[in-house]
Amino acid sequence: MTAPTPASTSPSSPVRTRFAPSPTGYLHLGGARTALFSWAYARHFGGTFVLRIEDTDLERSTPEAVQAIIDGMQWLGLEHDEGPFYQMRRMDRYREVIAQMLQEGTAYHCYSSPEEVEAMRERMRAAGEKPRYDGTWRPEPGKTLPAIPADRKPVVRFKNPLDGDVSWDDVVKGNITISNREMDDLVIARPDGTPTYNFCVVVDDWDMKITHVIRGDDHVNNTPRQINILKALGATLPLYGHVPMILGADGEKLSKRHGAVSVMDYPAQGYLPEAMLNYLARLGWSHGDEEIFSMEQFCEWFDLDHLSKSPAQFNPEKLAWINNHYIKLADNARLAAMVKPLMERDGADFTNAPDLPKVIGLLKERANTVNEIGVAAMLFYRKPAPDAALLAQHFTDAIKPALADFAERCATIEWTKESLAPMIKEVLATHKLKMPQFAMPLRLMVTGQLQTPAIDAVLELFGREAVIARLQQYLV
Repeated sequence: MTAPTPASTSPSSPVRTRFAPSPTGYLHLGGARTALFSWAYARHFGGTFVLRIEDTDLERSTPEAVQAIIDGMQWLGLEHDEGPFYQMRRMDRYREVIAQMLQEGTAYHCYSSPEEVEAMRERMRAAGEKPRYDGTWRPEPGKTLPAIPADRKPVVRFKNPLDGDVSWDDVVKGNITISNREMDDLVIARPDGTPTYNFCVVVDDWDMKITHVIRGDDHVNNTPRQINILKALGATLPLYGHVPMILGADGEKLSKRHGAVSVMDYPAQGYLPEAMLNYLARLGWSHGDEEIFSMEQFCEWFDLDHLSKSPAQFNPEKLAWINNHYIKLADNARLAAMVKPLMERDGADFTNAPDLPKVIGLLKERANTVNEIGVAAMLFYRKPAPDAALLAQHFTDAIKPALADFAERCATIEWTKESLAPMIKEVLATHKLKMPQFAMPLRLMVTGQLQTPAIDAVLELFGREAVIARLQQYLV
């Protein structure tokens, strides 16, 4: 038996990791983080990242859920090197291994009915013992098995060792030891011959030569059973690492009440994949005090030694801060392609309107999401409709001459914010006004809003003709 490689040393054999979600719903944040860690570890060592779809739960698995997983992985850019493999297409292989185990005596047919197994468990509960299957049909030397019931199809059970311990050095949690007496003989095939989850996982990891299994700590209880089956098959054990769950800011398990928990909710809300990856990477792993880093850096730095033993807490404000960082770095044309459909849905008119990428360049510094940019940009792409009461309050007779002077100067000035800013100051000085007195009605007339980015930059983007035309409506 080959011993698992310690986490702190370079693996001696090629690294092969896997992400193996069950398609019973969306790709949630915890699953995405598991995929990210597995992907990064393979990339760090130039290894192979395998995508496997564990779709044996026929009642809950759906094609839509499979697609949701693949869409989420594609959005994040976590490209797999092999797969996706589907367990339902590997049934012949599972049955082949079960037949081999039955022949070798490491598995056996069990004819106990579900009602009989439940009665066994009830008796054990009454006796203060751990409820379990009592081994009625387990073959042992010198043991006489019951008569096989007529018209009852058996399950297949794995012959778990009766004594000793299962022990492994978990790369996150440290050494874990479970007594074999804590486990009964696991059902590895149902009466219809369909193999069960824990068995399929073992055969897949064996066949796909998986060297490192990084997964959520809800799988810790599955690990000793899977190790025992791997040992019975004479397979090399992978190295296991169980990552603590992600909690909400209130310390409770992350759920829908904490907001979006499906990965694909986030592009719809205006988050960038590079921001989500950066944020997920810091949920349960660290590299000094580094908060912002590229995926190239992450793959270079990532190791298993710095995975946290404590649950991570999801912080929406932190994610928004990271998203703002990446929005500021993002290409304006890329952001424009993302916001334009949203703006068209809200009635934006792009005819004879400012260049959208330039508008985004003005607005993105303060935006936490792409959607916020789209909302802010609407002032450039819809007809202004200033509130009549606000217009009456700010567009007074005392202000009208200054605005007329400004409109006249607009006709001849070079149309750049560098020229507009000093010209506005000249108008203010000439008419003895302060900036708010002048800028408030100007903003209302041109944009319909009282609050905008710097007025000289806004005017530059609207263009000379549009600004003069909108002012003339009020100055005639």
